Amino acid sequence: MRLIYTLMLVSITVVWGWTFVVVRDAIAIYGVLPFLAARFVLATAAISPFAVPKLTRRTLIVGGGIGVVLAAGYLFQTLGLLFTTPTNSGLITGLFVVFAPLADRIFFGASFSRQVIVAVVLSLLGMVLLAGGGPDGINPGDLLTLVCAAALGLHIALLSRYAAGYDAIGLAFAQLLAMSLLFVVFWPFFDPLELPPRGVWIALLITGLLASAGAFWVQTFVQQRIPAARTAIILTMEPVFAGLFGYWLAGDRLVAIQITGAILILSALVVGEVFPLLQRRKQSSI
Repeated sequence: MRLIYTLMLVSITVVWGWTFVVVRDAIAIYGVLPFLAARFVLATAAISPFAVPKLTRRTLIVGGGIGVVLAAGYLFQTLGLLFTTPTNSGLITGLFVVFAPLADRIFFGASFSRQVIVAVVLSLLGMVLLAGGGPDGINPGDLLTLVCAAALGLHIALLSRYAAGYDAIGLAFAQLLAMSLLFVVFWPFFDPLELPPRGVWIALLITGLLASAGAFWVQTFVQQRIPAARTAIILTMEPVFAGLFGYWLAGDRLVAIQITGAILILSALVVGEVFPLLQRRKQSSI
């Protein structure tokens, strides 16, 4: 089952990697808060028929609190895309692999295995090379995205700590609902209230249905079964896919030092996921 959970998380990293290009193009037309509000209202509506019958007041409270942290992550990530490339945004977002176990340690006293420590170090080195190795160096968008990574790391730690006691789709719905309400409330203070233009609807469907409603349910479901540090290591695939889609769709190009960083991220996935799986299989066969 561990392999299935890993593949489920990897599949959503593919979708999330794709959305960096999609979102960058959409907010250039529609604006950050209008896009986020429309995206998460759509996502909330999509899963509401399945989630509402399973909701409890406690699920709404806990999921809503976690959703506030997640909203901060998406706000800073999307703001960052105004000033940096999809590739840089995706790669810096991947620093949540460092923040997640740190948050788990600081807030909940979780311990590290040696494999997790090695994987986190490899991921950190990889992210530094990927984000800072480009010809333009670090820009304000990169710094905004770094704040996003910290919020996403805390979100992973919170989910791993609290998700096990709740229905997965109900908890995902509560998070989406909290984000929708926050973005809708703040929208009129920063942007005019306008319906999305025709060119933005495809991006809203991709991000609202696939990258939000579907992916958050998968993440919540899987994090009920595996710890925060392991989840963070698997999700380091997201920046790799962001780089691939940035190259293919947005014309972003990586220099040699950044390619080295991508290799280090893949190495972290192998150390954190593949090696433990092979060791358990070896032990079970003895």
